[in-house]
Amino acid sequence: MRKLVVNTFATLDGVMQAPGGPPEDPSGGFSYGGWSVNYWDDTMNELMGESMAQPSELLLGRKTYEIFAAHWPYSTEPGADQLNSAKKYVVSRTLDKVDWNNSMLIKGDAVQEIRKLKAQDGPELLVHGSSNLIQTLLKHNLIDEYRLWIFPLVIGNGKRLFGQGTVPANLKLKSCKTSGSGVIMAFYEPAGEIKIGTFELATPSAAELERRKKLEAEE
Repeated sequence: MRKLVVNTFATLDGVMQAPGGPPEDPSGGFSYGGWSVNYWDDTMNELMGESMAQPSELLLGRKTYEIFAAHWPYSTEPGADQLNSAKKYVVSRTLDKVDWNNSMLIKGDAVQEIRKLKAQDGPELLVHGSSNLIQTLLKHNLIDEYRLWIFPLVIGNGKRLFGQGTVPANLKLKSCKTSGSGVIMAFYEPAGEIKIGTFELATPSAAELERRKKLEAEE
């Protein structure tokens, strides 16, 4: 059994669309593509290098695959060799073939195929970007670790990391670093169901009872 890890950039309000540049994903009229670029610094380079050095296989949605396949085979950036040589699984209903080196296409029942991949021995399955795929993984509770790069800005619109259908869950913080530019790099793992509580008085006041009555009337 191996871990499925989501490694993603997100704004403070959870937007993960097109962090690397305007052409990545302008769908929905998104006009802030490239929002992550000017925050990059040495601390982030170091942590990304550590992550890239770990054995992994990639699990990508179609759009992220196409972005990566048009960039990394032609790049001399750090990490290019690892990405180009890694085994890559591409989830798509529309692609008929994948040409990037060492890529395999997953069609049909993606959830079932991903469960089979997780059940195998091997390195961790690492998801980059792939916002639509992540929503499927969230709905089916398939994520074992989140590596979130949280950038200090809000956008207000765009594709979000945690969308409708996310299975509610507690998360446990494994580690956390902060870059000089204010980016929080936080690693989490699932920690069971959400436990709720209350700070209310044991005996609600008359004002509290009136407040609740007002809320019921407003629904």
